Amino acid sequence: MPELPEVETTVRGLTRFLEGERIARIAVNRADLRRAFPPGLVQALTGATVIGLGRRAKYGLIHVNRGQTMIFHLGMSGRWRIDPEALGKHDHLVIETGAGHVLALNDARRFGSVDLVDTDQLDGFPAFMALGPEPLGPGLTAKHFANAFENRIAAIKLLLLDQRIVAGLGNIYVCEALYRARIRPDKPAGQVATAALGRLVIAIRAVLEEAIAAGGSTIRDYAQPSGELGYFANAWKVYGREGEPCECGGKVARFVQGGRSTFWCPKCQK
Repeated sequence: MPELPEVETTVRGLTRFLEGERIARIAVNRADLRRAFPPGLVQALTGATVIGLGRRAKYGLIHVNRGQTMIFHLGMSGRWRIDPEALGKHDHLVIETGAGHVLALNDARRFGSVDLVDTDQLDGFPAFMALGPEPLGPGLTAKHFANAFENRIAAIKLLLLDQRIVAGLGNIYVCEALYRARIRPDKPAGQVATAALGRLVIAIRAVLEEAIAAGGSTIRDYAQPSGELGYFANAWKVYGREGEPCECGGKVARFVQGGRSTFWCPKCQK
């Protein structure tokens, strides 16, 4: 599933072609993805001007000058294709700009979604209401984690995947951040020292920023809007590296937490 860096990379790629542009035409080529496309989406956006793009957690935001925002989620396999040579059967939403560019939301598995909300009501969008702070924003601090983890016996990795505690983190980047911060993924969150939480905040930001700069991590179907693959997978220290040597001289191990694979180094993560 595309995680925060992949969505951020996607939004930045779309910005080059959409920001300041008029939507000359929009076509919905099927009734639904994970759920139905919003009724009136075509009428609402046709002729509108895109005034900005953004991201909240793993959702992309396209703001138009009519006071509305289109929210998209890439699901398991979604991606935007820019100026494709030809449209395919999985290009379910197509936007044409006044400048002549074509942007197609492609989603073979159809686990993605598209919503349309009033921009001034974004905070009330159901998926956003309970979200924690953005991991790259000022709200993510060691104190925030200390408050959220106080007296919690659940494993720290599982709580980092809880979107109510911090928004947008997924399995890959949590594994990598915990490794950099030298924290055991199965350690009870309430027992993690304040100093370690400070290292964790720094590690989360560094991992995400490096992944964004590399265009994300390519897993199965993900590619940037330009069609390029993300290359951060080449920098993974533990994720997907079970049995390989760690930089500390230990060996990367794997176990299952909450139905997901956790990769870590038993020697240097305490």
